[in-house]
Amino acid sequence: MDKKALYNLSYGVFMVGTRSGDKKNGCITNTCMQIANDPTRIAIAVINTNYTADLIKESGLFTLSMLDKTVSFETIKHFGFQSGRNVDKLKNLPLPEDENGIPYLGWSACAMLSGKVVDSMDLGSHTLFIAEVTDAKVLSDNKPLTYADYQSDVKPKPQKVDTDKKIVGWKCKICGYVYEGSELPKDYSCPICGHGPDDFEPVYG
Repeated sequence: MDKKALYNLSYGVFMVGTRSGDKKNGCITNTCMQIANDPTRIAIAVINTNYTADLIKESGLFTLSMLDKTVSFETIKHFGFQSGRNVDKLKNLPLPEDENGIPYLGWSACAMLSGKVVDSMDLGSHTLFIAEVTDAKVLSDNKPLTYADYQSDVKPKPQKVDTDKKIVGWKCKICGYVYEGSELPKDYSCPICGHGPDDFEPVYG
């Protein structure tokens, strides 16, 4: 199966913020859709191994920042390529908060939503959270970033390497897991964070 075919599905790119007590965190996701009106409800999916998923399960609250086309790879890398279990992603970041004290992105976002979870479903790699929208704000007039935009315009292109070196493994750029072997299977998924081959980089020996 060629997983690149899935890139043609229309996705946005979002930063999901949450808190449980004094613990706050945020991560990147590309799965959100409006599923009902009156009351307005949305569904988001978060990787089960993410610290953010744990906090949402505890508090039942989150914010969704809709990233726009001005977002840098550094912003996505900050929230998406490291774990809140190991790093305080919000330290020294002056992020605005909603009425529940949950942070959302104050830059490179065109809108935000506040959500209260009303149901959830464990999908194995991810949890699907269904939430009632309790607040919404337009933050800018910039165009929203799609997942296709991220792949073509924001995500860095692979750099040329010395062809004399041999590939001895593949490292997940999201969590750091290393797959040992010269070839990474096309349908491979990281056993730690669930990301696919496009988020692995070669390890040379």
